[in-house]
Amino acid sequence: MAIAHHAGFGIAREEIYIRELGLHDLAVALAQGWDDFLAKRGDLIFIGLFYPTVVVAASLYALNTSLLYLLFPLAAGSILFGPAAACGFYELARRREQGLDARWRHSLDVVHGPSAFSLFALTAVVTLLFLLWIAAAGAIYSLTLGLQPPANWASFVRAVFTTPEGWQMIVTGNLVGLGFAILTLAISVISFPMLVDRPVGLALAVRTSLRVTAKNPVTIAAWGLIVVAMLVLGSLPALIGLAVVLPVLGYATWHLYTRAVVR
Repeated sequence: MAIAHHAGFGIAREEIYIRELGLHDLAVALAQGWDDFLAKRGDLIFIGLFYPTVVVAASLYALNTSLLYLLFPLAAGSILFGPAAACGFYELARRREQGLDARWRHSLDVVHGPSAFSLFALTAVVTLLFLLWIAAAGAIYSLTLGLQPPANWASFVRAVFTTPEGWQMIVTGNLVGLGFAILTLAISVISFPMLVDRPVGLALAVRTSLRVTAKNPVTIAAWGLIVVAMLVLGSLPALIGLAVVLPVLGYATWHLYTRAVVR
């Protein structure tokens, strides 16, 4: 594998080789992710609870303010942060794979790694996409149901589900949200674990993620559906299941990366 270095930054520029993936690779990655979770479940459950706690706090804020119409976009859009939130799990899976000490404190090593700046930059990109999605959701609400926020929960539900404007908002909002989800998945599914794994730049990591997605569109789309389905199941009841689902998905994403990219 050819390697060069950016002058002054010490970040490797590599020619990355990618593999073709099938549905079998997804099953193997999930099985390996479950194995990692069983090995580290005692240390990591509390980390898995942090993410849903943030989602719940944002949802409660929306319920108690004039942002009620943003409740679903906030909850759905939080999925965009999944790959970034799982960086600690990638690091633990990497260390366990290499036979290194993999206690929970090592999940914080990513903030000091050689690609830490690129990780923060990519997280900023995902945050921008999330904010654009929330802005788009607000614009769609205004264009369909009007500029005034809903007076209460009952009137909001009635307007959304019993009026043509509400149906239009549902269809348009879901299509736009799907577009944001596809874009985020394409640029982040491989790039985040890759930045944890090796000292590469943001552009190379994102480009590799896009290449993997372009080469394996059906498999990556299936992975996206699996992630959403597991997050929905983990949210029932009361988001408690996410304490298990999030670590498993984080570990599994690492193993999907190692199966997609020749290291």
